[in-house]
Amino acid sequence: MANLIKPALMLGLAGALAACGARAPLEPLASNELPPVPYGEGERPDAEQLLEVPTLAAPERSVELRRRSEEREDDPFDLPPD
Repeated sequence: MANLIKPALMLGLAGALAACGARAPLEPLASNELPPVPYGEGERPDAEQLLEVPTLAAPERSVELRRRSEEREDDPFDLPPD
């Protein structure tokens, strides 16, 4: 019974520590600064704008998944090895 209490206590403590983190706006350290203004832009983007993922980096799925089994068409380029 004592063998079960210690892992449960450790798991609970780890969960409590993970849940108590403060969330604040991101700012660069005093010794660092944000990257320079991109060419053609009027102002420097802030940290939140730099963290946004561009559409080309994570495109949405455009292929419809098959919902039922279908017979494959003959592929003329599917040749056996020489």
